[in-house]
Amino acid sequence: MRDKKPLRIVAALTALALSASSPCAIDAAFSEDAQPPAVGNQPAGSPRSAPQPAPPPAAVTILNDHEVEGILGREVVSSAGENMGRIVDVLVDRSGQVRAAIIDFGGFLGVGSRKIAVDWSALHFPPPAKPDAKITLELTRDQVKAAPEYQEGKPIVVLGALGKLEPLSE
Repeated sequence: MRDKKPLRIVAALTALALSASSPCAIDAAFSEDAQPPAVGNQPAGSPRSAPQPAPPPAAVTILNDHEVEGILGREVVSSAGENMGRIVDVLVDRSGQVRAAIIDFGGFLGVGSRKIAVDWSALHFPPPAKPDAKITLELTRDQVKAAPEYQEGKPIVVLGALGKLEPLSE
């Protein structure tokens, strides 16, 4: 049987707070069969509800360095090795699926460049053994140059893997 002293002390303190003018409440709190005082609208002597179980701990996933990497700011090249720009954003749909990458294309040192949305499937990522390798885009510079500029707040037109323009829909 577990020790009832902590329960009796809590009951005594609660009884003291609730009825400081009644010395009988303090004596009753220290008796062996003392019940904690009723709280709120719960009548004295009624069974207390069982304590709620603690929520399960959050799931933790450990990702190894060689399995993942950030892509923002990574350089993108065409299959012919031409510089296509850098990835500056990633677009996901409402379910969290990656739909497109925004590439800062063209210009020189950021001047005259445009942001182009390209379909995620048009990008090819290097194997994990080659972390310094560049991301490859299946499109040519001319195809990307002809694509409309990505602008936040406006309908998004994505340049597909085959060079076809498609509106990004959910």
